[in-house]
Amino acid sequence: MAPPTPHLAVRGSDGTVLLRGPPNCEKNADFQRDPLQSKYVAFSKDGTLFAWCNGEKVTVVKVADGSQVRLFDLPKTTMLEFSPLNTVLATWQVYSKTQDNPQGDANLQLWDLQTGTCLKALYQKKVQGWCPSWSDDEKIAVRSVNNELHFFENNDFITIANKLHLQKVSEFMLSPGSQPSKVAVYVPGSKGAPSFVRLYQYPNFGGPTCALANKSFFKADRVTMLWNKKATAVLVQASIEVDKTGASYYGEQTLHYLATNGETSAVQLQKNGPIYDVAWSPSSTEFCVVYGFMPAKATVYNLKCDPVFDFGTGPRNAIYYSPQGHILVLAGFGNLRGQMEVWDVKKWKQVSKPQAPDSTHFAWCPDGEHIVTSTCAPRLRVSNGYKIWHYTGTVLYKQDTPTGTELWETVWQPFPDGTFPERPVKYQAAPSELGSTEAKPAQAYRPPALRNKPVTASSKLHEEEPPQNMRPGATGDKQLSKTALKNQKKREAKKAAKQEINPDALEPQSDPSPASSAQPEPSCGDPETDKKIKNVKKKLKAIDELKALQATGKPIQKNQLEKMEKEAQLMKELEDLQLGV
Repeated sequence: MAPPTPHLAVRGSDGTVLLRGPPNCEKNADFQRDPLQSKYVAFSKDGTLFAWCNGEKVTVVKVADGSQVRLFDLPKTTMLEFSPLNTVLATWQVYSKTQDNPQGDANLQLWDLQTGTCLKALYQKKVQGWCPSWSDDEKIAVRSVNNELHFFENNDFITIANKLHLQKVSEFMLSPGSQPSKVAVYVPGSKGAPSFVRLYQYPNFGGPTCALANKSFFKADRVTMLWNKKATAVLVQASIEVDKTGASYYGEQTLHYLATNGETSAVQLQKNGPIYDVAWSPSSTEFCVVYGFMPAKATVYNLKCDPVFDFGTGPRNAIYYSPQGHILVLAGFGNLRGQMEVWDVKKWKQVSKPQAPDSTHFAWCPDGEHIVTSTCAPRLRVSNGYKIWHYTGTVLYKQDTPTGTELWETVWQPFPDGTFPERPVKYQAAPSELGSTEAKPAQAYRPPALRNKPVTASSKLHEEEPPQNMRPGATGDKQLSKTALKNQKKREAKKAAKQEINPDALEPQSDPSPASSAQPEPSCGDPETDKKIKNVKKKLKAIDELKALQATGKPIQKNQLEKMEKEAQLMKELEDLQLGV
């Protein structure tokens, strides 16, 4: 059975429409464009339902045929969200009160999608955290009310089934996945006491001793908490608005790790500066961080918070794993030029390096093959539009917003896990009439006084770091400590500077002896693998000799031709052995 075709919801000043894509985006004949300006759009978690509010009504339709499920007369609604199993639709409007009604009206409504009746109307003054959080099976829902977390069971919002009370609790995050549900809670520090994050398993809330894990830290005005997909660990990015040392305009950030087995750790980053983005791999066994003063570093860590692979430095501030987790995109949007680096995370090999300047939004299509980038208002009010890409760097479809109109949002239709299987990563650019935007190698800026002169270590504006596989034994070397790594870089920089000043100083002698010119074979750390690599190289050398013989016009025997035909297979085998696949 062929996989379904994902839809793309496009919201703008000229209305809301559902398009069938990718690679092209065609209008869905079953969905009639709503010409009214929509304030908010949302898909259900399984992608079967689509809802939007246009200042007059809230409409819910089936994506498959465009048929209307529900129509609510709610002109002031500005936010809406489906519960995971499509049982409840939550709607929110700005809280207001008048002289005649000093209490104001309840502005958060929870609607039964089967009957259309209102299950409960609640007061929710702040837009932050307005929507209740449900477990994936909807057995539990939770919302924050006055330093307490109120838990509801089986969508019964009349009765509070449980409470978690912590002084000044300001953030919480319910775990994804099946039961038992867990919740991460954050309490900011006060009067010299540190801030802390605790993990609890519902409904065991009997004080700190019942917590699955507890991590305290200073320097935290606010936090962002991120569960992995399997709900076994949480990453906590803590931030303070002002860096008292004056080193960073962005304030100061730290990253902490908590696991449900009680393990906690501060993630040691290898470059000073802000943390721009953090993302879990869909496998839940690794996470990636982009950090440090520009050019920023990007590093993948395992569950022990040890670095696994370092992408070096570059102009990037965002991370996007594909839904299947086999491809990773590092991108530089916002105040950067829109460079994207597409990586095969199994081979740690770069696939493409396209550019999407002026993009304000990036999202993977659920099929793991396509990407949408958008330039939306109000962030940018000119050159609005969107592009559909293949991850190999080619633009497959482009839509510019007509003059006088604005694009506000593009949203992919979600699908349940496993709908789109992982496909082998391609390195050959996908064919397209619109071509590729592969980034050209840029020349680094050099002041006029240094032009036409040899490049030295002291004349470089930034220290450029190449990608590095940091798994123990990946290069045959032991993993170096931070101090040893720093000293090694100093030695290499000194050696490079010396070579640039006197290029002949490190040139080999014109007639070196065989003993001095022989280089030891690099080791991958596994003697058995080293032996296989040596054998493959020997076979490739024999093929090269046969090619040279063939070039002279001498006849080649049948068994020798068969050996030569295996060259591509041997090259692939050698690459896999060296990468440790």
